[in-house]
Parts: sequence; C-alpha cells; structure tokens
Amino acid sequence: MLFSGTAATDFMKLANIPDRKKQQYIDFAGTDFYALRESLIGYIKSVYPQDYQNFSESDLGLMLIEVVSYMGAVLSLKGDMLANENFLRTVKNRENLKKLLELVGVDMKGPLAAGASARLTTESTMIEDNFPIIYTAANRVFSIIAKEDGAPCNYTLYKIVDNAIQDIQNVGASFQLEGSEADNATSSVFTNVALLEGQLSVQKGIFNTLEGNKRVTLTDSPIVEGSVQVYVNAGSSDETANGAYTQVDRLFSASGATDKIFQVVYDDSYGATVIFGDNALGISPPADSEFTISYRVGGGTRGNTGLGDLNVTTNGVTSDTSVEIPYVTENISQATGGSEAETSEHAKRYAPYTFKRQDRVVTLEDFIAIGNTFRSKQGTIGKTTAAVRDAFSSGNVIDLYCLEKANNLQLKKASSTFKQDLLAEIEPKKMLTDEVVVVDGLIRTLDLVITLRIEKELEQMESQIEQEVAAIIVAFFDIDNSVFGKSFVSTELTREIFRVPNVRFATVDNFPEVTTVDFNEIIQLNNFTINTVLI
Repeated sequence: MLFSGTAATDFMKLANIPDRKKQQYIDFAGTDFYALRESLIGYIKSVYPQDYQNFSESDLGLMLIEVVSYMGAVLSLKGDMLANENFLRTVKNRENLKKLLELVGVDMKGPLAAGASARLTTESTMIEDNFPIIYTAANRVFSIIAKEDGAPCNYTLYKIVDNAIQDIQNVGASFQLEGSEADNATSSVFTNVALLEGQLSVQKGIFNTLEGNKRVTLTDSPIVEGSVQVYVNAGSSDETANGAYTQVDRLFSASGATDKIFQVVYDDSYGATVIFGDNALGISPPADSEFTISYRVGGGTRGNTGLGDLNVTTNGVTSDTSVEIPYVTENISQATGGSEAETSEHAKRYAPYTFKRQDRVVTLEDFIAIGNTFRSKQGTIGKTTAAVRDAFSSGNVIDLYCLEKANNLQLKKASSTFKQDLLAEIEPKKMLTDEVVVVDGLIRTLDLVITLRIEKELEQMESQIEQEVAAIIVAFFDIDNSVFGKSFVSTELTREIFRVPNVRFATVDNFPEVTTVDFNEIIQLNNFTINTVLI
C-alpha cells in the first residue's frame, strides 16, 4: 500500500487501518529524544511496513521523525517540570516555591539586618545645657568596611525608648537626643541608642488615584524585612487617615474599614511594594494625600561585625543649626542577628508546620514551629524546642527552649529583648490558660579531627580535596540542618565526605560513633582539623 495517489486516496488508505492496531505499537515509556526517535521508527515499521522503508540518515522522512522526537522530548521535559513545580517536596524554582507558599498564607522570609547596642559621646557643654542633637535621615547613617567582603556596610542609628527601638513618628523625620537623656547629669554620654545595619532610604509622594488598595513600589532593594515605616498626611480631607500606619502580614487581618494598616509584598530580589487597604479591609488614603515611607536597604550576615568595629566621629547639629557638635558613635556590643534570605530548604521544612498551626499556638509542635519561624527586627531565631513542665487541668506551664542564630554555623543565647519579642508574638495566639516561659537552650560544641586517606598518585590534588571536604563539613553543620536533641553520628558525616571524588577512606578520630545530647541541647561545630594520609 504505497502512497502514490491523490491526497484524498492516500488519506483513505490510512483511515482503513484499524485504530486498535495502531495503538498496540505505541510505546509510552520512552520520553527522551533517542527513545522517541526509536519508538517512532518502530511504530512506522510495525503499522506501515510496506508504505515506508527508507530510514537512512539522508532521507527527508527521518528528518521529520527527528523533528517530532525533538518536540516530544522538550514537551516531556516541560511536562515533568511543571508537574514537579506544583508540589512542595519537588519544586526547584524559588519563585514557584514562593507562589506555592503564598497559596497557604506562608511567606518566605527576606534578609534580616544585624543590630548592636551603641554609645554616643560628645564633650560639648551645649548638651549639658540641654541643647539637643538633631538626627536627620542624613546624619543617622554610618559606614564601615565589612570584614566579610571588604565592601562598605551601612548602619542606621535609632533611639531606644522604654527598652524598645523607637519607630520615628513622621517617618524619615529627625529625632533628637537631649542632655537630660544622658547617662548622668554631668556627662555627655548616651547609651539609649542602637545601630541597625542597612542604608536608610526615605521615599515621598502623593496618591493620585481614587481607587482602593493603593500601591507604592519602593525604589531600592534588597529591603530589610520589618524595616518599612509609613506615615500619611491627608490634611483635613480625611483626618482619620492621618498618622503612622502599621504593617500586617495580610490586609484581611484588618478589623475594620478605618484601620491604618499596610502590607508589604516582596519580589524575588526583595524589592517591595507597599499595599494599602480598600476602605473595607483597612483604610484607603484619600487621593492627593501625601505619604512618607522609610526603609533600610541591606541585610545579611555581612553586617555581623565585632565589638567596637564601628567608631565614627561626626559633626552633628543642635536646635541652633548654626552650631555643629563633634560626637563619636561606636558599637559597644557585637552586631548580631544579620542573616540571608530564607533558603528554599528551610522554607520547605517549616512551611507545613506554619500552615498546620493556622496562626494559633496550642500543641507543642505549634510552639516549636512558631519559634523556628519567628523573626524580630534585631535578629532571627536559630532553633527552638518545647516541653511541658507542668500539666494541670486548668492549663499548662510550657518551657520554650530557644537559641538565636549568630551566623550559618553559630548559635548563641537569645537576648532578653528577643525573648520579650518572641513572647509578645506567642501571647495572643496561645491558650488563655497556658503559661509560657522562654528558656535558654544548651549548646554542645564539637572540635573534630578528621583523617582522610587518598592515593599517593593524587598528592598534587591534596589541597583541592581537603577544600572540597571542608565545604562538605561546613554544609553538614549548617544551622538549617541542626535539630534540638539530635545526636551526632560520625558515620553520617563520613558518608557525606565520601561524596568527594578520590577520598578512599575517612574517619572522625576524636569522638565516638554516636554523641548523644539531651532534648534541649543542640550540637554545633566549633572547629575542625583535616589530616590527609597518602596510601
């Protein structure tokens, strides 16, 4: 049955072949290019044995087969990828992961900025005479060279009022330190200040639309999470819209149409858009009203500087702007709490717990979940676990063990301010009868001695192999992989080391195979030494 007639007659020849006969030769298993190519050739040989027999490389028919195979392989790959990207366990693309989590009300966390206690010193007698130092958006920012990458790193000065960092009213405007706020009546030393990493940015404008859910796209990035402050001046047109606005996770958390709230939506590079209410869920600032938005740009581990690394002399101004006052600003504690944006692995691990918790804290798993995902303005929680100390019919006493993250490998005791912030986050979400006590978790440090054995012929590659093994060890002890109460099993580490090519054997020499810890204790790597033996 050769195709030698008109198009109509050739079509009728094809139509006479039963569909059942065609279908029995279809191979559904092969999806790559070569498998599809061979499947198509086999299909043609089986269904049309007398009609087409030329499968040489120079034949036009084979070219068409390969074109179809190419398209099939691409579509198969795209289909598999799309299927994987729809599930939390298999999703690879970070943007797709963010969208999946947003469907269940979970946001991936952006970069956090380091924070440090500060001291301001001036010898001017004008301060003692109660002439205040005025801080504007310009002279609140100080710059040093970050040790991590050798590039400039900026810090913004904030005032501390009632043991909390003060949100500046009339966002972006100045604040002042008066002589009465000095450490004592005869000194010009102020310790009621803090330094938060990040370049202060102030964005002003006028709303020119009547529609609800007004949006303002911030011009700079990456934006430090939690640093956005908003102030609206609607004048006399709608006085209920005047004043500072409060950031919420979702606008639907508003309790009424007049709530002065806003939501921040981040893109994948942690640029941000500020979204206001629609006069149903939160107030919508009226058209022609003015807005001022301040935020900090930066974040990350590069801001975790040492004690006294920032020591800057600056000329400030007083209420009499013709007079300049020299003063010294320095950090009197280590700058800690800076962390990179949440990793995809961390989000995948904790997002299910956050979703299950449904914004309430009832079970022990809820307490652990909220602790492991909580973030404050001055740092991020590293790890948390919980235990019921006392159980009563009327309520429970729950110990929440926590450690704060210093960097990707180091944990530390959480500060008192951080503990207060964590309790404040839990309080409205827990059972009324539960009592929560935040307790310091314990750290078990390890100093490992690791011996590698490689072939003598690879002596020239010894340094490279050691570097690859060191990277494996650091990744193994990353904070994201650490869990309270998890023992250290040396064979689990050596199994990872064996992934490095050319490593014949590896041992941990100075610890038993299993190092156990208590439920409130977490293992942390302090240091490690690699010894290489040529065999």
